[in-house]
Amino acid sequence: MIRRAAKWILAALFILMLGAGLFAPYGYEAQSRQEIASPPSRTHWLGTDALGRDRYSRLLYGGRVSILLAPAASIVSVLLALIMGVGAALAGGAAQRAATTVIDLALSLPWLFLLLAVRATLPLNLPPICSIAVTFALLGLLGWPGPARVLLAAARRQLGSDYILFARASGAASWPLAARHLAPNLAPVVLAQFWTTTPAYLLAEANLSLLGLGVSEPLPSWGNLLRELQNITALPHQPWVAVPLLLLIAALSCCQLAQPPREFSI
Repeated sequence: MIRRAAKWILAALFILMLGAGLFAPYGYEAQSRQEIASPPSRTHWLGTDALGRDRYSRLLYGGRVSILLAPAASIVSVLLALIMGVGAALAGGAAQRAATTVIDLALSLPWLFLLLAVRATLPLNLPPICSIAVTFALLGLLGWPGPARVLLAAARRQLGSDYILFARASGAASWPLAARHLAPNLAPVVLAQFWTTTPAYLLAEANLSLLGLGVSEPLPSWGNLLRELQNITALPHQPWVAVPLLLLIAALSCCQLAQPPREFSI
């Protein structure tokens, strides 16, 4: 029941953010110079920011960036992890030990600090669209070690199963065997890793954008919308500023609750 409710909430958020162009009353760049930092009203449900932009509209457009591209980055990292894990398990021997060493070494590095360090070495004044591509490409390319370790263990366990031994005895080659037999049985584990990494990427994007290293202005994301919370003394007088944070917490919680049962993971 709880898992189903979480999935329905995520689906509603997905539809709302995907239809930002329909549901938002203003564009994310539209400014009302007569209403600077105004409180909520009938024309601006969440008020306006310091540049006169409608907060509700920017919340929807920012959610579209975060809630669509975090799963995309998760797909990239899980696919990389699947290739690494299955390839190392099929190769066995020295190749598997080398892959295990590389994964353990990558996991020993603090992932968020590594992400911050790599992003800080890249140009900071990127166009908004390029900043989106760079942010989520980094998330996908640097987030594979955790899922790879799980998928390598799962692939090794499956390779010891009777059906794999029978397929090998029948003369099946390694990669056709992986595509026809191994991959379908790893699908639940892959799905579990997707549900695990997606909320992590939502949170990582929020951290990067909050520090000015993620999605750049004027394009909104949930991360750069949280910058208004830096003025914590104004929060009791402007509680509506915290709506992006509450929505992010709700999305993260629903992602955790919507995860498959734990028997699917290793």
